[in-house]
Amino acid sequence: MANTSVFLSAGVFTREFDLSFLPQEIPAVGAAIIGPTVRGPAFVPTPVSTYSEYLRWFGDIFTSGSGASQRTYKYLTTHAVQEYLRSGEVITVVKILNQGYQPAYSYVLSSGSYATLQTASSSSVTYGANNMSFKIVSLSDGEITNSGRTSAAVSGSGVAADETGTLGILASGSAYNLRWEVTNVDPVRGVFDLYIRRGDDLNNRKIVLEQYSQVSLDPDTTNYLPRVVGDQSYTLRYDSSGEPYLERSGSYPNRSRFIRIEGTKNTLAYLNQAGSIRDSALSASLPQAVSGTFSGGTDGNVIHPRAMYENIWSVNTQGFNPASASWGQTAYQDAIDILSNKDQYDINLLITPGLIDNLTGHGAIITRAINMCEDRGDVFYIIDPTYKGSTVGQAQQAAEGRNTNYAAMYYPWCQVNDNDLGRSVWLPPSCAVAGVFAFNDRVAHPWYAPAGFNRGSLDLVTQTERLMTQNDRDNLYIKSVNPIATFPRSGVFVWGQKTLQKKRSALDRINVRRLLIDAKRFVSFAVRNLVFENNTVETRARFIELVEPYFRNAQNQQGIYDYRIVIDERNNTPDVIDRNEMRAQIYLKPAKTAEFIIVDFMVMPTGAAFPLDAKE
Repeated sequence: MANTSVFLSAGVFTREFDLSFLPQEIPAVGAAIIGPTVRGPAFVPTPVSTYSEYLRWFGDIFTSGSGASQRTYKYLTTHAVQEYLRSGEVITVVKILNQGYQPAYSYVLSSGSYATLQTASSSSVTYGANNMSFKIVSLSDGEITNSGRTSAAVSGSGVAADETGTLGILASGSAYNLRWEVTNVDPVRGVFDLYIRRGDDLNNRKIVLEQYSQVSLDPDTTNYLPRVVGDQSYTLRYDSSGEPYLERSGSYPNRSRFIRIEGTKNTLAYLNQAGSIRDSALSASLPQAVSGTFSGGTDGNVIHPRAMYENIWSVNTQGFNPASASWGQTAYQDAIDILSNKDQYDINLLITPGLIDNLTGHGAIITRAINMCEDRGDVFYIIDPTYKGSTVGQAQQAAEGRNTNYAAMYYPWCQVNDNDLGRSVWLPPSCAVAGVFAFNDRVAHPWYAPAGFNRGSLDLVTQTERLMTQNDRDNLYIKSVNPIATFPRSGVFVWGQKTLQKKRSALDRINVRRLLIDAKRFVSFAVRNLVFENNTVETRARFIELVEPYFRNAQNQQGIYDYRIVIDERNNTPDVIDRNEMRAQIYLKPAKTAEFIIVDFMVMPTGAAFPLDAKE
């Protein structure tokens, strides 16, 4: 019965409406970025919602060289994250390393009534008098690990001497290595303190990176060491059909930036907080007050920041060569494969700054990323078409080799001021454009174009590598490359919103593709509670109730001109129902952007009638 009434005199009238069937607001979704970072868990997609949170987990800068030659560089990854989070709510970071990485560790060995922290030189541990109880393991980190890293040189010619040879070597006592210290051991209460220190500090001048106070080896306590620090590790595996997945080990999430705790499988006695002897899988009493460094394991080679940062200048001097597995091809492929799990990772945008489409070896990885976006059906990819110093024609050639409406290219490179480094730096366009997408979604909707004066401003860009002429913009846009244009007294703006689709259709525009991405995501979330419900008229009616508010809102917010939802006996025939399917068709007329505004000025003779005057 409809809640309709005629009010004739003043009063308070209460009514109720059942809206409980409507879905709650869907979770925040954002971009994913693949690239090297200073530290942090490798190959584990990690969402961060603030720039300070990113710095906590992944670090900021990398320093190489010594003395007068010492120079500091920032990663492309850091710049892209910083720009995106100016407007975006969350970005998922996937740190990459080259293959063959094993984390460094230090064993905790039991010795009599106490356990002694000792550095083992190999993975073999003597059981018996010295029984292993737990070990401290470095996170999958490219810079803070052990001293066994092999040198790696930047691929290509014309690279400065300080960018080769000593890349990432972590000698004992290095600032990039770690020390640990156990102190304040209390045998009465069964607790102790664990310090994680910088590798080059001194006992009389400690540089404590993290401190864990009054921790215990008793699993029944809240300050149980693995519970406080974290004990989770991840292994990328592939099932029999070749589908990738992450296998997780451990019970407690990692809270440390640098380490995790790994327990043993043997069962020995340890001293609990009550002073009693009991059995446990973590078999230690208390560690002695002692300190040392990590050992064991191997490091994955890290692509040098400057190489990924400023040396993508030409075919002969490129940031790195992923055509070689030793230079990251497999690492990028693994990261992309991990993100292919749409049930686990909720993203709508992909950025891979440092991958350049027209450089040798990069294109194959970009193809894999495009395929991942298309297979998921809910991710849009921003591609950097050319290295720094390339021409408009080279950007056109890069675009000609692509045909997809799940990706877009932008040109040229952009310069920004880096306040941390105190200098201007050049970035590939994806780093800056990612922030435009985030701003567009914050102030408008995905079905609006991330371009133009209203939503396409690159306000942090001080200059572009090439000042675009109208002819440049025309030549780029006809080949589906979106220009980044500079306008005097106005600034720098994204001046195009084409996808890389060759066929003329509504989906050759970014706003329409992202409308479909957003709509599919909403519908999938809204109707998931209908899975396993009976395919009846009532269930199909509820489907419409759940999804129609989205399209009605999109229509009201200028995203679509009109829509129609069909879910009835026409598409749910007896055969369909017998296959345990429920079919729906949603017809959309997406709104088109006014990219070309044509104004005709008609000069008329005095006294002439205007031919287009409306007749009363």
